Amino acid sequence: MTFRFARHTNDLKAIKSFYINILDFELLGSFENHDNYNGIFLGYKNADWHLEFTTSDEKPNHHFDEDDILVLYPESQNKYDSLLEKLSKNNILLVSSKNPYWNENGKMFLDPDGYRIVLSPLKFKN
Repeated sequence: MTFRFARHTNDLKAIKSFYINILDFELLGSFENHDNYNGIFLGYKNADWHLEFTTSDEKPNHHFDEDDILVLYPESQNKYDSLLEKLSKNNILLVSSKNPYWNENGKMFLDPDGYRIVLSPLKFKN
């Protein structure tokens, strides 16, 4: 099964820059003026998932809360440390998680739309 998570945004340029330049995602594709939508696909080649971000004349009406989180598991300690360093260098502040589990098992921050993301080292600690 292939997985796609799609989300509408007010600022496609900021989202693209954040996920590519800070989190090291790859631009897998894009589209313009598809039924008044523009969008990008981000992820990694040969992965069975990707993120889609779209924009249109209609502004998003996001309804998310503190427990709506995208969790990312970098493939190595070096990658984890590198991503945390990029967040710091780009003045992306860490925030506390409502769920104490993520405060103990990762680092939480916000993307340009205010969605919560956790970087967790758990994948390579086993």
